[in-house]
Formats: sequence, structure tokens, C-alpha cells
Amino acid sequence: DILEVVCNSGTISVVYLSISCGGLSTMTPTSKKYIVKLTDDELKRLNKILRQKNTSETVANRIRILKDMDANHPPVKTYKQCASDHGISEPTITNVVRKFVNEGLDATIKLKRSVNSDNAQRKVDGRVEAKLLEVACGPVPKGHSRWTLRLLEAQMKIILDEPISREAIRRTLKKTNFDLTAATTGASQRKKTQNS
Repeated sequence: DILEVVCNSGTISVVYLSISCGGLSTMTPTSKKYIVKLTDDELKRLNKILRQKNTSETVANRIRILKDMDANHPPVKTYKQCASDHGISEPTITNVVRKFVNEGLDATIKLKRSVNSDNAQRKVDGRVEAKLLEVACGPVPKGHSRWTLRLLEAQMKIILDEPISREAIRRTLKKTNFDLTAATTGASQRKKTQNS
């Protein structure tokens, strides 16, 4: 293979020239095929992990990607289909598949957490906000009459495998007019917006 750098109008692109009997063919770096092949035992293991309630959303998404891309257990989805089905970006799918091929299953589904990870606070974006409201509208943990900021903080850490501060949770609930004191049954209880 020959690597060629092509400059067009200030844009640099990298093209691989592959020499074959029929001549030269071009292949961009992103078109390199990484094939996921799970054994039956690996697939059973992933399904078991996926069913566990304490499996983080990050790990669950990685498992879904591997199952969708598994050539040993068709049908195999395209990156676009997988991304659409699970709300995952295509670059994320590429990274997960590449990691599986290069480093194996254990490395792919194991999250690396730094010693300071508990002190790092994840920002509340639209996706996290939706997940937070879904949890707050869901069943209250046994032994509790309603969700509290502390309970939500603990539950979100399990789901996202990253901590979110209670203050960030409080601000998010306030922004969406969600009243924890009213949500005692697990049903969504929103304050009516003033002058609506």
C-alpha cells in the first residue's frame, strides 16, 4: 500500500493507494474494515450483562454495538442503522469496534476510571436531562416515599457511570418545572407554568 497526501484548495486529505493485479484502487482510512466476531459464549455473556440493572448506559451501548456488528450472528447492521437505533454517533461505533478488534472483549466493555473520577462532575446536556427526568418519573426505590436529590444523584451515577452534582440535578429539575415533593408515586408531576 502507498500513502499519498492530496491537497485541494487548502484541504488536506489522506488517500491510500492499494496495488493489485488490476491496477491501483483508492481507499480512505475510514473505510478500513474492522470485523466483529463474537463466540456463542461471548454473546451469552454480553446478553447477561445487558440484563443486569446496574449495568451503566455506556457499557450497555458498547454491548449493543458489538451485537449489531457481530458477523458470527447475523443480520449485521450498518453503522448508520446502529447509530439510529440506539442514539449513538457513528464515530463512537467505529471506536468501539476498533477497540474490540485490537484489544478484545474485556477491554471493550470495561470502563477505565481515573482516581479523580468521583470528583469530576458531568455536565447536564439534553440527553442526560432526558434520562434524569425519566428516572425521576419512574418507580421510587424501595424504602422511600419519593425521589430526593441524594437518591437521584446515586441513581444517575449508576446509569451514566459518571457523577452529577446534586446542584446540577436541582437546577435541571427547576428548569423543567419538576417538583420532587409532588412526585411521590413515580408519576410525572410538573408544576403548571405560570400564566400558561
